[in-house]
Amino acid sequence: MAVLAAHFHSDAFLVALNHALSTEKEEVMGLCLGQVEPNKIVSIHSVMVLRRSDKRRDRVEISPEQLSAATVEAERLTVLTGRCMQIVGWYHSHPHVTVWPSHVDIRTQANYQMIDECFVGIIFSCFVEDNSDKAGRLLYTCFQSIQSHKNAEYERADIPLHIVPQDTMGKASLEAVIELPRILCQEEQDTYHRIHSLTHLDAVTKIYNGSVFTNNMCNKMTAISNPLMQWLEDRQEYNRKLLLELENEKEKLMRELAILD
Repeated sequence: MAVLAAHFHSDAFLVALNHALSTEKEEVMGLCLGQVEPNKIVSIHSVMVLRRSDKRRDRVEISPEQLSAATVEAERLTVLTGRCMQIVGWYHSHPHVTVWPSHVDIRTQANYQMIDECFVGIIFSCFVEDNSDKAGRLLYTCFQSIQSHKNAEYERADIPLHIVPQDTMGKASLEAVIELPRILCQEEQDTYHRIHSLTHLDAVTKIYNGSVFTNNMCNKMTAISNPLMQWLEDRQEYNRKLLLELENEKEKLMRELAILD
């Protein structure tokens, strides 16, 4: 395999996770931005949430235009962070199904690896109940595609995925957090306008469609905004405690310097 492991920075991981949990009706997707280290470790520093033009329960696709936009975003982040950033992978969700990639996922991954052999795929399996206690489970995996020894098809190759804790939230991840609700709302608006523009609909049907759209928007914001706000508040509280510890450490050092003087 071209990649030995993938390191997903925790702030970027939480953005992708919140995106995956934003809907249990269709799959969502995004691109991973980062760099490939000389030791063949893929480091994911940020994610780019992609807007779906076609919502499907069991399929997601990335258009050439989105790949081009992600390349431009990687160049912007290179200037912003001082790191050489590139597209290093993609992620998508599997609501209510197994975490393992389908044959379509494996074929899609193989196509990406023809462009970049270090490209990785990440899947979030969410909204899956454990049969023993009916508790919800969340699983995730990282994979690449390799040529099967049995035939001409490709098969899954598991890549170790490590979540790297971050003391602070990077600016790129903070921007992605802000962008996520906007993209989800835009998807709902696109669906509503596409249906609402049909000329054969009567007034009652249009009123009903409008109420469904409003309900969907409220549910979407509840599902995504509450966890994100809690995350930001937890991060703020952590930063307050860290600042207090640093101030106490500073005072201690100042006292020690005063004694030495």
